[in-house]
Amino acid sequence: MNEPVLVLNGNYEPLNVCNTKRAMGLILAGKVTVMENGRGFIRTVSRTYERPSVIRLICVVHRPRPRVRLCKREILRRDGYRCQYCGHQTSQLTIDHVVPRYRGGEHSWENLVAACPQCNRRKGGRGLAGAKMTLLHQPFEPHPTAQYLFGGYLEGNGTWAKYLEGW
Repeated sequence: MNEPVLVLNGNYEPLNVCNTKRAMGLILAGKVTVMENGRGFIRTVSRTYERPSVIRLICVVHRPRPRVRLCKREILRRDGYRCQYCGHQTSQLTIDHVVPRYRGGEHSWENLVAACPQCNRRKGGRGLAGAKMTLLHQPFEPHPTAQYLFGGYLEGNGTWAKYLEGW
């Protein structure tokens, strides 16, 4: 009952991922329809229900465009889990402000990069020119495409691919 289920808006736009238990509650409340059933059935004493993989809301929910959260996990994901100064790939990456906060640098996508502890110590509280370091890639805010937001769930849910394309 804890398998992920893709939730689509009434216009087939991917909205969210919930678990099977939540999806069954929405089905029984009549708020969604089952689009894909790739997991068999749930049997009760009196009825048999499809175990959903993809569900679609009956009504269209208007919401603002999603944005990728500014957090360490997403910065590391954007930078490909590599230090943006030396290119070293390690499991102990830190987050570095390109322009230090005390020098007016903001806590934003364009000023945060992944850095290995050695490069982060070497740069210290200086800017790039002062530390004589360069970035491998210019930092940017990632686009919140459906593939980016929900692509991590595709490994065990191949039927989701056709719903994630084009968004």
